[in-house]
Amino acid sequence: MTVPQDLFAAALLDPARPVPEGLTDGAGRAAGRRFDVYRNNVVVSLSEALATGFPVIARLLGPQNMAGLARLYLRAHPPTSRLMIHHGTDFPAFLAGMPQLAHLGYLPDVARLELALRRSYHAADAAPVAAERLAGVGPERLLACRLGLAPALRLVRSDWPIFDIWRFNTENGAPKPRHEAQDVLILRPEFDPEPHVLPPGGAEFVAALQAGQTLGAAGDAGLAADPAFDLAAPLALLIQGAAVISLAEEGQDR
Repeated sequence: MTVPQDLFAAALLDPARPVPEGLTDGAGRAAGRRFDVYRNNVVVSLSEALATGFPVIARLLGPQNMAGLARLYLRAHPPTSRLMIHHGTDFPAFLAGMPQLAHLGYLPDVARLELALRRSYHAADAAPVAAERLAGVGPERLLACRLGLAPALRLVRSDWPIFDIWRFNTENGAPKPRHEAQDVLILRPEFDPEPHVLPPGGAEFVAALQAGQTLGAAGDAGLAADPAFDLAAPLALLIQGAAVISLAEEGQDR
């Protein structure tokens, strides 16, 4: 007797479910206790993988709470890929939908930051535009250019101090989080992603570049968000972070 895959998966991730009827071991005997052991090992492994993928969330909640939450998450969102880098994709939204965690409103956005860091790490490589080429473009021409951005770049916007919370829980001696909203730009100049807090208007500036707007139009988007915005600092951050991978004036291919 063949056990339907969906029934097997549901029983595998929920210890309250009975062993699927007709499931046998290699000797043709009813799986019984062997399945329970296997089920426990799978759930524990996936729960540990979730905690590894979201170490700041795990630290904020504590081991026991994280383990219990991971089990609930696995039942609601069973793995859909064999690649563990995709495990936890729905975790930020899952946290946002947990009424028990509503008093910790920053948790979903911190999870979004951790997920973005992981995705940045696994993103494709791309060679940055040579510094000589950028230096050879005059200021007026540069404002008319569209900048192609690296696949590893990620932008995470939040009403919470997500960078401060992340740093406080990952770096020894880091200052306590400030009470302010923070937009975070993730760059990967070499091997490991690096998060940076953007100034007011910086997120609008980067989002406009991502949407294919010219540098000048992106600067206007930053100014519209904050009259004190100066594109020089975030542009320098993009260049230093090896995030500018193509350059083209309007009407030209990158």
